[in-house]
Amino acid sequence: MAALGTCERPSLSNLEMSIHVTNDAQKNQIQVPTAEDEFDYSQRAQWLRAAVLGANDGLVSVASLMMGVGAVKDDIKAMLVAGFAGLVAGACSMAIGEFISVYTQRDIEVAQMKRERGKREGSGDYEEETERKKLPNPGQAAIASALAFSIGAVVPLLAAAFIRQPKVRLAVVAAVASLALAVFGATGAVIGRTPVARSSFRVLTGGWMAMAITFGLTKLVGTTGL
Repeated sequence: MAALGTCERPSLSNLEMSIHVTNDAQKNQIQVPTAEDEFDYSQRAQWLRAAVLGANDGLVSVASLMMGVGAVKDDIKAMLVAGFAGLVAGACSMAIGEFISVYTQRDIEVAQMKRERGKREGSGDYEEETERKKLPNPGQAAIASALAFSIGAVVPLLAAAFIRQPKVRLAVVAAVASLALAVFGATGAVIGRTPVARSSFRVLTGGWMAMAITFGLTKLVGTTGL
């Protein structure tokens, strides 16, 4: 009997070890969600939209304006002054528009928070302060939008600043603007995890259309004297 008991003890111990190892293996097989899996890419939508649209608007607006001026004037000063005026006016317009838009959104969210707080009982100051910190900041949105527009707008200005030949200058502005548009589209696609080629093509096509229409209509008006 003693010998039998001695033989049973190792088998029970081995069984416990086997169960323990099996449980560990099962735990290791469970995939723990990483920070990347838990991150909601829709949270990037608001600031990504403002940044990409701001830079794209600045680039397309100023490049198209410079192409239009270059269609009827060979003077580099006229083209640069028109581009700089477009940069300042566009940045101010983007900042004011974004400020008003975000401030309106903030007012709506504050009103909604007050209605929900009135329905709940016992909501403390800490909870109210936490909710207010999550509200969008109109000032930051306005500055970011104006800065993004200016970054995009300065690209064609720099491209045309050191080229004296009118036709070459127009070609360089169009080429540099096209390259920057493709980069903006690809950057937005990579950050937002969307197809890069489709996004770049869409942004590039829109920019080409804007520059071509502005150049063509300005050329038509300038030559016919309408």
